[in-house]
Amino acid sequence: MTPRAISIAVAALLFAATACKPADAARIDRAEIAKREARLAALKNRSADSTPDDSTVKDGAIARWVLPKDLDEISGVALTPDGRLLAQTDERAQISEIDFRRGIVTKQFVVGAPVIRADLEGIAVANDVIFLLGSNGILYEFREGANGERVNYTSIDTHLGKECEFEGLAYDSTLASLLMACKNVDVKDAKDMLVIYRWRLHGGENRLSRLTVPLAPIQKSIGKKEFHPSDITVDPISGNYVLIAGIEEAMVEITPAGDLVFARPLRGTHKQPESIAITRDSILIIGDEATRQSAVLTLYRWP
Repeated sequence: MTPRAISIAVAALLFAATACKPADAARIDRAEIAKREARLAALKNRSADSTPDDSTVKDGAIARWVLPKDLDEISGVALTPDGRLLAQTDERAQISEIDFRRGIVTKQFVVGAPVIRADLEGIAVANDVIFLLGSNGILYEFREGANGERVNYTSIDTHLGKECEFEGLAYDSTLASLLMACKNVDVKDAKDMLVIYRWRLHGGENRLSRLTVPLAPIQKSIGKKEFHPSDITVDPISGNYVLIAGIEEAMVEITPAGDLVFARPLRGTHKQPESIAITRDSILIIGDEATRQSAVLTLYRWP
């Protein structure tokens, strides 16, 4: 084999190794899909104070889906304007669309050539643009791809990596801003605060602002000494910000002005909750990364 032929063969292998696998929708029986959809509709319409007769929902969940292995590190989820759920994995920029009402992956695409490999900790959809957030404050911007496609991207360094280790990204459409939640704060004047940076998409020099919320009332309410956010979302009805903390297994809701609405332990049983979204028809979605068990997506009524 000539050197050129060897190079072509190696390139082909590398492309195959980084390309995404086909979505799994075709591998699930249609009758099973219809059964799942009907079951979810029935459970969602059940009175909130009634007793479920299904052992899988005794913890208050209306559905729980086991995710495929390539979503073991589901570190972020976000809803598109038309209500579809996109999920991203840590370390590698593979985006999966999950039909959360039926528990199937309907498409997957990857970002970058080669694929972005970084500590990716959040995803947000701003109109027709998607953003990923690295823990170091770097944003990756791209358009949605088709199943099996590879899409290009641009990156933005917010220069906030020295102030915060980020874990969680959302989009506040009323402010046209990305919400970047700090898991660990490295700013002296905010050590006892929950910190969220707001990055205005078209703000020029004044695009950055910081929202701080005292941690003391949060810690008291959840019975923990800390609160380390693992994801953030925006309630589409109230406009409030909702955060979960995987380490503390807790949830917090605050107003865009920084007023605490509630802080409480997570409902149900979660091994490693890392991602959150809320639908327009009031379904709370929580994604758990795999531990000794598979990654799962759990649905609850909201609020």
